[in-house]
Amino acid sequence: MIPVLALVAGALTIAVVALVLTQRRLARRLLAAGRRLDGEVVPTGEGLAEATSVVERVIDRALLRDDDQNLAEARLASALAVVPQGLVMFEADGEIGFRNRAAAGYLTARHGEALVGEVIEEVAASVMAAGGNVPSRSVDLFGPPRRTLVIRGFAIDHGEARRGAVVIIEDVTDRRRLEAVRRDFVSNISHELKTPVGALGLLAETLLAEDDPAVARRLTERMLTEAFRVGRTIDDLLELSRIEAEEVDAREEVAVRAVVGEAVDRVRGAADQRDITIEPGDISERMTVVGDRRQLVSAVYNLLENAVKYSDDGSSVAVHTRTDGRTVDISVQDHGLGIPRRDLERVFERFYRVDRARSRETGGTGLGLAIVRHVASNHHGDVHVESEEGSGSTFTLRLPLGAGPVAITDQAG
Repeated sequence: MIPVLALVAGALTIAVVALVLTQRRLARRLLAAGRRLDGEVVPTGEGLAEATSVVERVIDRALLRDDDQNLAEARLASALAVVPQGLVMFEADGEIGFRNRAAAGYLTARHGEALVGEVIEEVAASVMAAGGNVPSRSVDLFGPPRRTLVIRGFAIDHGEARRGAVVIIEDVTDRRRLEAVRRDFVSNISHELKTPVGALGLLAETLLAEDDPAVARRLTERMLTEAFRVGRTIDDLLELSRIEAEEVDAREEVAVRAVVGEAVDRVRGAADQRDITIEPGDISERMTVVGDRRQLVSAVYNLLENAVKYSDDGSSVAVHTRTDGRTVDISVQDHGLGIPRRDLERVFERFYRVDRARSRETGGTGLGLAIVRHVASNHHGDVHVESEEGSGSTFTLRLPLGAGPVAITDQAG
């Protein structure tokens, strides 16, 4: 009996020892796995419970890091979604891994914009084939509206020699338009100043060699005319620049009658020289607009000056005002040459002239109607023209009505 008990006790001892050794090996393996997952693992003991606790902490930290990474990726995707430039990321196998909101429209578009999707894929393939950046591509979409896109590709490294690409699509329409406006402005102002300045130099050179007092006087008068032309161009440029920058004084309620009256007084001298009658009509004293008095007078003056400039000698220019209870129309009507239909949309561009020969004769700067357009914009109004060749033109400046009492009639002036 005793030997049997001894054998059982020995077997149990062996089993216990084996279990302890197995637990230690398992604990060491768990700790080693924990170190591989997180190099900062510091065991506090060698028991299985301690090892299990360490691994649990490592897993918890890994899950937290994973959650943080997922949150960071979600925030990055949200940020890229609102970027105005389109962005498409391609994986190494050519599949799209990410695209933001602006790019999605090009990749699923039809008709003209479908061309953009093809160019995006071509640029991405070129980047991955070259293993680096490639020259940008420009795509013109004829619309409407007409747009210009620039598509650039950049290589990205996914690791283990697996390269992908990111393609950026940028709409440069406004930038190109502004560059064209700047180039035209520099070209036009150079031409406008070069002509009178050249004439001044030639007249001065001629005057130096002239002994006849009568001829010298005529040359001097011509020099004064050219100097006035340069000064007027510079004054109009400064006025247009100030109006475009909206550098206006405090707005006030201004009587339309006072604005028209001041503008008529300013243009009266030029009209009298050509025997042109200005008929301002009967404008209600209660009709008002809210705005910058100086800008408003400048706008009406430029409309009147333009009418006088292109009217025949001995003719008349009429000013009419009208209100519908919400807006005020100030119309300037002449009986001059009129404007061809093809030029109606461009007459408010700076330096644009319908008849350049007539403009040189009258000394116009080509900025007056551009000033009118910007004054209308600054006052939340607009300006338009009705014209027919040989029958004169009517320019109408429309402005919001002031808050003062106004007699609402179909024709107030």
